[in-house]
Amino acid sequence: MGPGRRSQGSVGAVPTPTTPRPARRRTPAPTTAAERRWWREGARVAGIDEVGRGAWAGQLTVGAVALLPDRRVLGLRDSKQLTPDRRAQLAERLAGVADVGLGRVEVEELDELGLAAALRVAAERAVVALSEPPDVVLIDGTVDLLADGRCSRELLVRGDQRSASIAAASIAAKVARDAAMVAADADHPAYGFARHKGYPTAAHRAALAEHGPCRLHRRSWAPIAALSPPDPAAGREPRGRHV
Repeated sequence: MGPGRRSQGSVGAVPTPTTPRPARRRTPAPTTAAERRWWREGARVAGIDEVGRGAWAGQLTVGAVALLPDRRVLGLRDSKQLTPDRRAQLAERLAGVADVGLGRVEVEELDELGLAAALRVAAERAVVALSEPPDVVLIDGTVDLLADGRCSRELLVRGDQRSASIAAASIAAKVARDAAMVAADADHPAYGFARHKGYPTAAHRAALAEHGPCRLHRRSWAPIAALSPPDPAAGREPRGRHV
C-alpha cells in the first residue's frame, strides 16, 4: 500500500464532540403580580420576611416593606441570592422609595418565648413599625405570622422568590441583622460574629467548644444548651455578664 493511503478498514482519529454545558438556570426575579391584584382594589400592600431563624446567636429580625405602585425598585431578589454590597445598595434605595419597618426579638426574649412565638412578635413589630398600617400583608411560607385579624394576609410559598415586596423585606431584614452582628463582633471577638453572623459554621462551633457560649447565644437552642457554662473572659467582654 503506497504512502499516504489507508486501508479501507482503517479509521483516522475523529475528535470527540464536546457536549456544551447546560446554561445555569437563574431563578426568575420576583414580580409585583401578587401586589397588583390588591393594588387594583385600592389596598395598601406590605410584604414581610424573617432573618435569623436558624442562627445560634443574635436577634431574630423580621422586615416589612410596602412598595409604592408607581415606584419600581430594580434588582430585587431574595436576599440570599445577593452579595452584601448589593443588599446594602438595595436597602438604601428601599429606604428612600418605600415604607420599611423592622421588628426585632433579642436573645433573652427569644429564649423566653420560643421560636414560634418570637416569629409572631417580630412580625407584628415590623408591621407596626411601618408609617401607615397595610390593608394586606404578603407572608413568605405557609405559616400565618399575623393571625390577629387586623389585616388581610396572603401566604406565598417561596414568596421571597415570587413577590417583590417580600424580597424587599428579606433584604431590609438581612442588612439590619448583619449590621447588628458585625457590631456585636467588637464586644465578642472570640466568636467571629462578623463573619458567620451567628449561624452554625465550623468556625463558630470551634469557638463555642473553646470558650463556651456568650450572652448573645440562644440558650434554649439544644446545641447551645448542651455546652458547658461560658468562660467569663471569652471574647474580652468588659461590660455585663454572660446570661
